[in-house]
Amino acid sequence: MEDENQNQSGMKRRTFIKAAAAAGVLAAGGAALWQIGAFRRLQENATRQFPGVLYTERLRQIVTQDPSRTRMLMWELTLPAEEDLTVELRVQGADETNVHHFPASNDRFIDDEIEVYQYRAEVNHLTPGTHYQYRITSEDAATDWQTLCAPAADETYKMLIFPDTQSSDNYADWKEMAHLAWARNTDAALFACMGDLVDNGEDRLQWTDFFGGVEEMQRVIPMAPLMGNHETYDLNWKERLPEAYLHYFATPPNASTEFDRYYYSFDYGDVHYIALCTQQREIGAFKDGLVAEQLEWIRRDMRAHRKKWNVVLMHKDVLQYRIHGRPERTEGIDDDNGRVWMPVFDELGIDVVFSAHLHTYRNRGHIYGFQKTPDKKGPLYILTGVAGNVRYPNLWIDHPFDEVTLPQPETDNYLTMDVGRDAIEIACFLPDGREMDRVKVTKR
Repeated sequence: MEDENQNQSGMKRRTFIKAAAAAGVLAAGGAALWQIGAFRRLQENATRQFPGVLYTERLRQIVTQDPSRTRMLMWELTLPAEEDLTVELRVQGADETNVHHFPASNDRFIDDEIEVYQYRAEVNHLTPGTHYQYRITSEDAATDWQTLCAPAADETYKMLIFPDTQSSDNYADWKEMAHLAWARNTDAALFACMGDLVDNGEDRLQWTDFFGGVEEMQRVIPMAPLMGNHETYDLNWKERLPEAYLHYFATPPNASTEFDRYYYSFDYGDVHYIALCTQQREIGAFKDGLVAEQLEWIRRDMRAHRKKWNVVLMHKDVLQYRIHGRPERTEGIDDDNGRVWMPVFDELGIDVVFSAHLHTYRNRGHIYGFQKTPDKKGPLYILTGVAGNVRYPNLWIDHPFDEVTLPQPETDNYLTMDVGRDAIEIACFLPDGREMDRVKVTKR
């Protein structure tokens, strides 16, 4: 979501950070300061004190098209690797002699004038329904073993869902809420982040702050990230292609020549997930055809994947809201996304649609043919809320389709989705764990 004060506040933050760096002040989590000699010496000293330990940053699992058989692993180092890096994988409980090895590729890139020493490896030939452990190794060092679970085809599970996490500070609210959500839901099998992960897509500091919120969970369960409009902004708040987002998240390929990994799909258990890209306005300044390409792709994709449940993840919402103080704005169906996608969701039998962008939680119930359906025909539409500190208290005027809203002014929230044998159950929680909404979806 746009923030009218983002330009001013964002630049002030960066100006302060750069001034601190020039003065030699080591700000907590300051990624731009990682290149200075003092920190390198600190890292080298730690390595000498703890020989055999490989230190990684932002170690994470990313969903693949079939996480029951493959998994993408990504991580960073504070210094470039001098030896080849390898992922070792073993069945949980097996000894270290029965290990599979997967070579890592160098995925280094430069953005925000900072070189990121990033690496990745895809592990494959997983057996569905099996619990594994993995670690990253170099010639004479290794990380701790981490958990990696390959789901069974009919597995019941829980998913964590986080709305927009963009923040105007050091992401303290986001980090606190994410840590609390994970502490209460360590049985979750995967998690999704609904776009606008950062306030500014080129700001390296904001990316490291974002990852700080999911530091624990991203090592042991896979993430399904979405691109939001804020991932397409440069440091001057001009639109650009989502360079950093595409580097940080090696999401499943979609066979597109122009928009590879802008949108994707994957299966988990008996659910097929479709992650759409709704940034056609921002990206259209650089290349056209995003919507038309996705409209063709989604039909092919749905024909190729036959699962019991179908769930859509999209950043921008399908409805348009009136705004306090702007009488010229009408409510209804959003032209850019609702008019385009809602008929397709009806046609393809989508069960649940999660959206974000407006920084407010709204449960709309089921909608079919642009109309509310008391008999629960059509997808359930959930506007997921806000997970950062950029909030819009009392901005939106309730839409006639809204069935559940949160008390105003809204605070952060997160969602869980429990996938069972016969139903999907979605719940909304505040950071303190209070449940604010719960809804169940069953097959008609």
